[in-house]
Formats: sequence, structure tokens, C-alpha cells
Amino acid sequence: MSRIAKYPVPVPAGVEATISAGQIVVKGPLGTLKQDLNGDVVVRQEDGQLTFAVANDSRQAKAMSGTMRALVANMVTGVSKGFERRLNLVGVGFRAQVQGNDLKLQLGFSHDIVHSMPEGIKVECPTQTEIIVKGADKQAVGQAAAEIRAYREPEPYKGKGVRYADEQVIIKETKKK
Repeated sequence: MSRIAKYPVPVPAGVEATISAGQIVVKGPLGTLKQDLNGDVVVRQEDGQLTFAVANDSRQAKAMSGTMRALVANMVTGVSKGFERRLNLVGVGFRAQVQGNDLKLQLGFSHDIVHSMPEGIKVECPTQTEIIVKGADKQAVGQAAAEIRAYREPEPYKGKGVRYADEQVIIKETKKK
């Protein structure tokens, strides 16, 4: 069995986990998340904790037990604390602003880019060059941040573009004559 699956997932106060026919639903102050359960993994709720065990002794079941435990742990963290991803705009004239549920980006193209956020994802711009993507679903937050970054990835010579706040861009030396 996966070593990760051996550790139970604690369910904090204010969060409610419900296991029903092939699905787990986690409700909390920041929203509700659902995940389909794998038939190879048995999930039990005991004493305010969720435990994971393999249903059979196959290699697939052992691998999926750790995966299911990680997904459910992210769901519990998401509905209680939430997830966020920070992006920085580096470049002359690069700006971002929030317009309702849309993010308007000026990234040096001849036109502005308007990126609409999926349901359950909020975006903030404390400054014109900083973007914060927030939400309860870790996968959706990461996907939204990756889509924003994909509009103008950091280039290797000057480092201009959209980058994650913790990303380090390695700058190449320019060609010498």
C-alpha cells in the first residue's frame, strides 16, 4: 500500500465530508467539492478522520490509494483554507486589471487580452503588475494560473512575461560578436 495512504485525513471543525455511492462530497465555509471514488480504494469516516485502504491486492489499487488520499486532503484544505497562486507581470507597459469576473491583460500585443475566470475561481490585482488567483479547488486554481501565464511566458533574454511569484527565470547571455 502507498505510504501516503496510511495517514488519515483529519476533517476540521466546520467541514463536513459525506461518502455516498461512488462519490465523496466535502462541504466547508469556502464551498463544496465532489470527487468520484475509485473502486480499488475503500474510504471510511471514523472519529472525524477519513481513512483509506486498498480493496484488493493489485498494484493499481495500491497506487490509487495514495492518489485518492492526496485528492481528498486537497479538497478538505480547499474548502477550509482555500488555495492561491500569485503571478507577476515583468515588462514595460505590462498591466492587469479585474473587470467583474474577467481579467484584462495588456502584455505588449496590439490588443488587450480578456481572460474569463471559471466558476469558483476569484482573481485579484493588488497592483497593476501582480495577479492573485484564489479558489477552493487546487487543480482549477493551478489551471487558471497556467492559462494566464501561457499568454506570455517569460522569455530567456530579458525575462519579460508573466511568471509565477516564486519562479526564477534563468537569463541567457546575449550573443557576442
